[in-house]
Amino acid sequence: MPQTMRERNALPIGVFDSGLGGLTVVRAIRDLLPAERLIYLGDTARVPYGTRSPETVLRYAKACTKVIVQEGIKALVLACNTVSAVALDWLRAEFDVPVLGVIEPGARTAVSATKTGHVGVLATHRTVASGAYPRAIASLNSRIEIRQQAAPLLVPLIEEGWIEGDVPTLVVRRYLESLLVDTRIDTIVLGCTHYPLLKPLIEKEASTLVKHKVLVVDSATQAAQELADFLRERQLSCPDDARGDLEVRLTDRPAQFAEIAARFLGEHLEPDRIVTILIDV
Repeated sequence: MPQTMRERNALPIGVFDSGLGGLTVVRAIRDLLPAERLIYLGDTARVPYGTRSPETVLRYAKACTKVIVQEGIKALVLACNTVSAVALDWLRAEFDVPVLGVIEPGARTAVSATKTGHVGVLATHRTVASGAYPRAIASLNSRIEIRQQAAPLLVPLIEEGWIEGDVPTLVVRRYLESLLVDTRIDTIVLGCTHYPLLKPLIEKEASTLVKHKVLVVDSATQAAQELADFLRERQLSCPDDARGDLEVRLTDRPAQFAEIAARFLGEHLEPDRIVTILIDV
């Protein structure tokens, strides 16, 4: 164990996701905290979590968290809305490391941003079914009206690189037409860490459908800001002269991984920064 504050603060931050979407959170953290070391674990062998039962999500999350905590980290970010919705409280109680999710930051931003008091949520089926966003928002302001919409086709579109053009536009519009039945919605939370890659399209289509400006809240960016605030408040920020780095752990190497990862990260990952590991669940 580290014996000094400097050694403790130099420890890496763990980032865990069910697949590759959490790399948008990694990108946001690296933009905001470039000196911090990051270890990313993507459970690509069992993705997607969004269609799994809560019991299965919890089992997978427990196994993966155990592995990444053993790396010696100072904090863990759950860069997956499904895991944040289902397993956050359990993981906080089970592991002796600070655990941050992506739902609470997005909820806080939405509550602060809405002028009409009507908020929409686009997410996976599991995150919608969990009710995590309505609970988080209601805990901050019980008068806000929340409408949710599951958008399962967005993840495969994004992983195929279809973030512009007719096909993603039609799919996004279809989901938004269902969500924006409540035309008073002026803020939409992206309840999946894949979705930020479609943020410009979602903003454009939403504002067109309701004829007024709709703010789209990117939970990846908000989670990075919450992490920065947490590290500063707990005096856990890395030393000023530290050198940031990123290591990636995957439970399976998907086809076209390098291309997909670059899309999420905005940079190319060198092969020596990627390790495939086996996790028993």
